[in-house]
Amino acid sequence: MPEPAAGSPVRSVRHRLLAIALLPMLVILPLLLGVTMLRWTAKFDDLLNTKVNSDLTVARQYLARILETTGERVEALGQSTALAELAELPDRLPALLEESRAEMGLDFLYLATPDQLLATSPPGARPPAAGHVLDAAWQGHSTTGIDIVSAADLAAILPDLAAQARVPLVPTPNAVPTARAEEDRGMIVHTASPVVLPDGSRAILAGGLLLNRNLDFIDRINDLVYREGSLPDGSQGTATLFLDDVRISTNVRLFEGSRALGTRVSAEVREAVLGQGRTWLDSAFVVNDWYISAYEPITDSSGARVGMLYVGFLEAPFAEARRSTLWLVVLGFLAVTAISVPIFLRWARGVFRPVERMTATIAAVEGGDLDARTGLDCRGDELSRVAHHFDQLLDRLQERERELRDWNDELNARVEETTRRLILSEKLATIGEITASVAHEINNPVAVIQGNLDLLREMLGEDARKAETEFRLLDEQVHRIGQIVGRLLQFARPEEYAGWAERSDPRGVIADCLPLVRHLLGRGGVSLRQDTRSGRMVLMNRTELQQVLINLIVNAINAMPEGGEIVISTEDAEQGGVPGVRLRVTDTGMGMQDAVLARIFEPFFTTRAAGDGTGLGLSICRTLIERSGGAISAESRPGQGTTFTLWLPEAV
Repeated sequence: MPEPAAGSPVRSVRHRLLAIALLPMLVILPLLLGVTMLRWTAKFDDLLNTKVNSDLTVARQYLARILETTGERVEALGQSTALAELAELPDRLPALLEESRAEMGLDFLYLATPDQLLATSPPGARPPAAGHVLDAAWQGHSTTGIDIVSAADLAAILPDLAAQARVPLVPTPNAVPTARAEEDRGMIVHTASPVVLPDGSRAILAGGLLLNRNLDFIDRINDLVYREGSLPDGSQGTATLFLDDVRISTNVRLFEGSRALGTRVSAEVREAVLGQGRTWLDSAFVVNDWYISAYEPITDSSGARVGMLYVGFLEAPFAEARRSTLWLVVLGFLAVTAISVPIFLRWARGVFRPVERMTATIAAVEGGDLDARTGLDCRGDELSRVAHHFDQLLDRLQERERELRDWNDELNARVEETTRRLILSEKLATIGEITASVAHEINNPVAVIQGNLDLLREMLGEDARKAETEFRLLDEQVHRIGQIVGRLLQFARPEEYAGWAERSDPRGVIADCLPLVRHLLGRGGVSLRQDTRSGRMVLMNRTELQQVLINLIVNAINAMPEGGEIVISTEDAEQGGVPGVRLRVTDTGMGMQDAVLARIFEPFFTTRAAGDGTGLGLSICRTLIERSGGAISAESRPGQGTTFTLWLPEAV
């Protein structure tokens, strides 16, 4: 059979690979993008509704706070001594009410008994008709709520309030049809509090704030909800109070510089909020533009739905951002598709290149060239990854060989270091033997001195009393030399004194350590303070405990080259339910890093310069403490000093 043309199988493979790669991209990916964008759009709308609902919550809380604050201030005035004192002075009472009304920001304030009106502010104001708030106050309960007052009642209270409340209705598409030409009722924040007059009679102190055309009130809500920078550029927040379905206080603009007072809400929103009592969250056409809106019902003091609280922000900037995102995704998909075709063709040409490179590399390695590599980057396809991993395997073989050589060098270095430290340990042991020998040699002349002193005292007889002070000083110094020699022997050969547990007083052991380190303390400019509050005996060999404490004190001195303070404290403490004594050795030195602190009890670990320490001291300390059933730990912070804590069981 004739062989196919050299390029035919390759082109066939390339075409198949291209078809396999492009079909999912041109069919499945667009579907996935479409579904994803639909879900993203829904989530985007949910987030906008969540935000406007959060804004509505802030506005509701502010309105509730206004009601609460107004009620509290009126109640406080009603119970104040100033009101009680002026209740019997009718000529001065109006001035107090006028001052209080201005301070509280109310439109009217009055004090009345069941039979008469005692004082009003402003002068000439009359109380509103009886309602739930006033009835509750006459029954002895301070009450604050929102009430709807008719035009006649507003005029009776104060003619200016009736004029302020009057809002001409503006024809609004989609609103419920009405024959009214204006909204003349008033929505007021109404509060009343019971008052007991000095003569024991009952009265009420009541006041109110008209919300119709109260632009300062609605602007404060808007400023609180939509602070500067809370919305993107191009959007703006709005807030509105509705009496029934009429805007009586708003910052929504009907025209430039004119607020949309008197415009009405759509019938759909009115039915949902006022008819069904639901909170309405959605996009809505407000006056002259689309807003992300939130409405909730406002109830009066008797619980009836009488109006609505609204907040919202322009939808246009968010819709524009959504459209821009969708266009970017579509354009990005088209760009990726246009770029993919030549890339896939190039990949098809390079399918067999890794195999050829690997074959040539294997031949070179078999020929002895261990540095031969395919030199291909890992581009993501299987054959490229195989070639890349093949290079990595060859690299690892060379790396293992280098690591073996490095480990060998490191092992030799460790052996040399260990040998050096062992030699140093032997030297220290020799020094200990020399110290012990010197101490024994000192004992001999000391004994001769003591003996001759005793003989001299006997020979002088009564005449020895003439030098009694000198003899006493000599006896004390000879005794002191003996103590120092004894402690040197204990420190140099602890094994001759250790190995058995005994009852030891930590305070006495600390006192015995001080003479041995006094010269180091003085030379380093270090002070040592004791805080011994323990009363128990511990179960540990006295010499071993002395060795541990001296080691910790010397380490603390070395940690304070510029001088400092060492504090040794003891206290009775339990650990795991076992009674014992806790000892602490604290210094004000340089402290340690966490990495150093974690290794301080390891044998041969030291931070000192070579030849200046063996790294065995703390390891031996831990061995001695744990052998006695105790525990040792350390706490340290760089620049804040170090504290070593020892706990030893009580000797029973």
